[in-house]
Amino acid sequence: MIHRLLLAVSAALLAGCGTAPDTPDTETQTAAADGRLTIYTGGTIYTGLDTPETVEAVTVDAAGRIVGTAPPLSQDWSEDEVRIISLDGAVMYPGFVDGHAHLLGIGQRELSLDLTGTASVADLVSRVEAEADTVPADAIIAGRGWIETGWPEERMPSAADLDAAVGDRIVILGRSDGHALVASSAALEAAGIDETTPDPAGGKIERDETGRATGILIDNAMSPVWALLAEPSEDDIRRAYIEGAKVYVSRGWTGVHNMSVPPEHAEILADLDAEGLMPLRLWNAYDKSGAGIAAEHAFETDTITNRAVKLYMDGALGSRGALLMEPYSDRPDTSGLSLLEPEGLKAQMRNADKAGYQLAIHAIGDLANHRIIEAFDAGGYTEAKRWRIEHTQILDPADIQRIADLGLIASMQPSHAIGDLKFAPARLGMERLDGAYAWQDLLDAGAVIVGGSDAPVEVGSPLIEYYAAVVRKDLEGLSGKGWHPEQAISRTSALELFTSAAAYASFMETDLGTIEAGKIADFTVFDRDLLTVAEENILDAKPVMTVVQGEIVWQQAD
Repeated sequence: MIHRLLLAVSAALLAGCGTAPDTPDTETQTAAADGRLTIYTGGTIYTGLDTPETVEAVTVDAAGRIVGTAPPLSQDWSEDEVRIISLDGAVMYPGFVDGHAHLLGIGQRELSLDLTGTASVADLVSRVEAEADTVPADAIIAGRGWIETGWPEERMPSAADLDAAVGDRIVILGRSDGHALVASSAALEAAGIDETTPDPAGGKIERDETGRATGILIDNAMSPVWALLAEPSEDDIRRAYIEGAKVYVSRGWTGVHNMSVPPEHAEILADLDAEGLMPLRLWNAYDKSGAGIAAEHAFETDTITNRAVKLYMDGALGSRGALLMEPYSDRPDTSGLSLLEPEGLKAQMRNADKAGYQLAIHAIGDLANHRIIEAFDAGGYTEAKRWRIEHTQILDPADIQRIADLGLIASMQPSHAIGDLKFAPARLGMERLDGAYAWQDLLDAGAVIVGGSDAPVEVGSPLIEYYAAVVRKDLEGLSGKGWHPEQAISRTSALELFTSAAAYASFMETDLGTIEAGKIADFTVFDRDLLTVAEENILDAKPVMTVVQGEIVWQQAD
């Protein structure tokens, strides 16, 4: 349940209706419960349909359902029957949904040391030194968000870098992709990691020429170091979710496909919703220990769906954990990490099939993706499962048509391409880029693609994701060799990634994804037309209003 708070905007009402108040009052706050209709009009409204593509207005009932999209605006409505919300020339779309994000991590990023945008090893050290001055001397310094791509040092940070800055303090800094970290020597020692520690299954301890750990830990090797941090309290978890949701509705997202949720958070999220503190619509994919919740649809509300389990096949490309068919071009001693072997994957698929929950399977490397395709095909599963490959980044071109034919859903994050392609040529070589971030080829094959951000790995902006999908250039408008501009998609296709495709991938296409009678009123409003504005101006757009189930959950301040 979302507590209803309709913020009236200045608008000329229809004949005989007077003028709407500029600020909320008691009447406005309780309006949704009084049975009146709400009409959004006064701007461009994209339906997400072929016909009509746009409408003049959309009418929503008190239950948050769309009544129609072409009310008789000449009718002499009374204040007892209708309330008008003016778009003031802005542009409304079906609600934008982030098809892959980590809401807890988004909130934690807002509340902790955020290393996003760190420009060099030296900059990272400087930020750590500044943080050390603000916390007690015995406190662990922890943060996340660095990525070494483009750093002048042309390397990852090391324990030695951190030691030089803060001595024997415990420092743990996660890479932006969440699949690697750098730890200080004190952190390594506290975690029991030294030159004699073997690499764990599905993980790697990076070492120097003498065999000593450098401080870089990849995937499953990170666990002992992260374990040094105290488990967050329930209040910490609540704060992070609340903060993450606030940020997301302010950016124009109406929903999130929320990945890798710990099962113990299911009740917390339901409680937040009941308290009116979770304005987003959530589709949750739980850790595999939460399979029971997904199978039973436990702790669901009218805006929270619990039906999926998240699995991991491999790591990330940047930290060379993505599982490849052939060795890395810039590190021929490794082909990445297998976090789930084929027989284990088949067993997980059988479990999901029997229990009836959805699978969302992380796969970045071409071999990881291929193993999912092979297991799905061998099991005789069909598109009715709507099982998803999360990321689907690097594909053997021969597997692209198979994804479409089998009915696997490609859950992809456009911003990964405009960031990863700065280092992907080095990791993969030019030839393997033919199957990398292949959005248009997948669409041409008939596959369903869901668009997401993978925040907090990326910023988590619908505008950046939309821009990346249609422009396929970095945020400065640049591209380079291997970027494959032919894989950019149309404006309409990009809109579908975040609206109708997201609805389909969550089994909600009868309720969400387009603006038409009978569907739930989830709307995103921006100040300009993303389908026609010059590509260099897409990133200049600003959110104006976010509506979830007929309620204005965020609105731009005057």
